[in-house]
Amino acid sequence: MNEALPDVPEVRVVGLPQLTSGFDLVERLDLSMHLKVHGPLEPLGGEQLAQLAEAVNLRGRGGAGFPFHKKLRSVAESAIRRGVRPVVVVNGSEDEPACRKDTVLINRAPHLILDGALLCAEALGARTLVVGVTRASTQRSMEDALAERGLSNGRRSAIRARVQRNPVRMVTGAAASLIRSIDGGPAIPPGRKTSASQSGVGGAPTLLSNAETFAQLAIAARIGPERYGHTGLYDEPGTVMLTLSGAVARPMVIEVPTGVPLRYVLQLAGAPPVPQGVLTGGYHGKWIDAATVNEAIVSRNSLDAVGGSLGAGAILPIGQDTCPLGESLRVAQWLAEESAGQCGPCYLGLPAAARGMEDILNGGGPAALEALKQVARNVKRRGACSHPDGSAMFLESTVRAFTDDLAAHVLGDGCGRPVQGLLPLFEGGRAPTGVPGGGAAEETGPSRQRIHVDWTLCRGHGLCADILPEVFQLGADGFPTVAQAPVPRYAEAKALRAVRRCPALALRVEEDTRAESSARGNLPVLSQGRGRRALGR
Repeated sequence: MNEALPDVPEVRVVGLPQLTSGFDLVERLDLSMHLKVHGPLEPLGGEQLAQLAEAVNLRGRGGAGFPFHKKLRSVAESAIRRGVRPVVVVNGSEDEPACRKDTVLINRAPHLILDGALLCAEALGARTLVVGVTRASTQRSMEDALAERGLSNGRRSAIRARVQRNPVRMVTGAAASLIRSIDGGPAIPPGRKTSASQSGVGGAPTLLSNAETFAQLAIAARIGPERYGHTGLYDEPGTVMLTLSGAVARPMVIEVPTGVPLRYVLQLAGAPPVPQGVLTGGYHGKWIDAATVNEAIVSRNSLDAVGGSLGAGAILPIGQDTCPLGESLRVAQWLAEESAGQCGPCYLGLPAAARGMEDILNGGGPAALEALKQVARNVKRRGACSHPDGSAMFLESTVRAFTDDLAAHVLGDGCGRPVQGLLPLFEGGRAPTGVPGGGAAEETGPSRQRIHVDWTLCRGHGLCADILPEVFQLGADGFPTVAQAPVPRYAEAKALRAVRRCPALALRVEEDTRAESSARGNLPVLSQGRGRRALGR
């Protein structure tokens, strides 16, 4: 069983280090050592900084890959148009079990991240800097770094800087979740989608990107675009940070220039010579098969071209001696558990998708496969954040990548291989007692209440969907699509308001006696039906 990765696993580098410079000298670069290794950094004007980011084709390293220069200019234009100071936010909320690159950078090179963030703050005229984290180690390292720079209390600098600690949860890393928590709300996405560049923290234009992005900007600002471009590919210069786990002898974080063959990186970590498949981009990423691995190089464009994804930089091979569908089921169940519980596609759709994968493994036949595909299609582009989209992409990729195993389970008695638990997982959810931000997590997930629709009274007014969109959606006939549903803990007050305002008195809220049995960690397990050998039972 592959346990959760440590916060700081082994770190390696291919070629000359940039982000990992000095890692061979000390465990953590404090401010003094940081300046000895990297040297001082001169400030740049706003347009200079945007031109630098454009010249090195810097894209966000958190998964979406949005061009950083466009985000920077958008924030600047919005701030000027509105006459307000923007905010800079570093997203270090790396809450996927297979990702550790940002966590490593925050723990070992926090000042490199702060260099990039402070460059942006000064160029934009921002006076507020917030670093979002979810782990005790990253909180401690970043708070120490702010103190070393005299930024911890804001009295010796024009910049007010602080660390925002949130619970470890997949959806916590979403930009909208982090912004909401900084504003004092729960660390879950809001119901409506807005651009942080236009309205973020406190309604101000907000420049938000992940830790590696700001660190890359600091490197480019020091060495210049020409020298930066000497490393890696012409159209994707520089290095990338990858996290390798799964069926590897040595889980690690590795800094590599773009253009390095993926096969070489896998060999460094001790992956199987001929992996059955490699999950690229993490649990919101895509599988590629063994033949495709030999064609792929480490770059966003190359992985996209072969059907993979660079995503958040997680690379997870699996060997020939495990059931890939069973491995994927474990991830699908975990993704379902990580729902914020506030929109139907996520709270209802992802558990349904996990059950669909389970049905396939249990010999459900072609009908189970079609049901899984239908659920995956239905959850896409309908959630409050990107979690349903990324989870659906993972499931669809699983179905495409392992056609032989799929046929064995759909048309036969299974592949006969056990599930070894090679893909690292950990329990998400509420923060431990005493962890800052834990109170916000208490508002997520289902409460002990269920809201019911009395169909003999309902007249299709639709107010329930307006007041409580987390639970109710209207069908083509204008009536709610569910008869009863759990109420997310944070939405209990809205549920009562929906009951009071229903013109037909068709709603009621009752205590959910099944709440305890449906608590986290109790998703359905595989039954002892056909195909059970795939799960080693």
